[in-house]
Amino acid sequence: MVAEKDYTCSVEFTVRDYECDSQGVVNNANYLHYLEHARYKFLDSKGIDLTLLHNEGIDFVVSKAEIEYKSPLRSRNTFVVRIYVVKEGNIRMVFHQDIFKHPDEKLVVKAKVTIIAVKNGKPIRPGHIFELIGIN
Repeated sequence: MVAEKDYTCSVEFTVRDYECDSQGVVNNANYLHYLEHARYKFLDSKGIDLTLLHNEGIDFVVSKAEIEYKSPLRSRNTFVVRIYVVKEGNIRMVFHQDIFKHPDEKLVVKAKVTIIAVKNGKPIRPGHIFELIGIN
């Protein structure tokens, strides 16, 4: 596990009733939503406006998502998504995202989401984005 000081961003959430399945636990697809929202919050905190980039023809695309489910979340649980990012090669950003339930800090999910930047549909090296994120 990564030490808390190594995470560069934390985003707090509360499970909503409709995110749970008939077994009373969060449906596995909703974890992808939590992870995506946390990535958007992280990028926004670094001054990266995805709408402006899109208007310039640049989009971030998930090329791979790996998720290990460790323990379930249930309705009204509070939790945090913690993130750190590494560069992989010249075009990939790998978001390591871990979800912890409050108040006991129990590990819920370990995820590794690989993102590439594309401009008009073709992969590009997002040098300025790497710099803003601090992963040169």
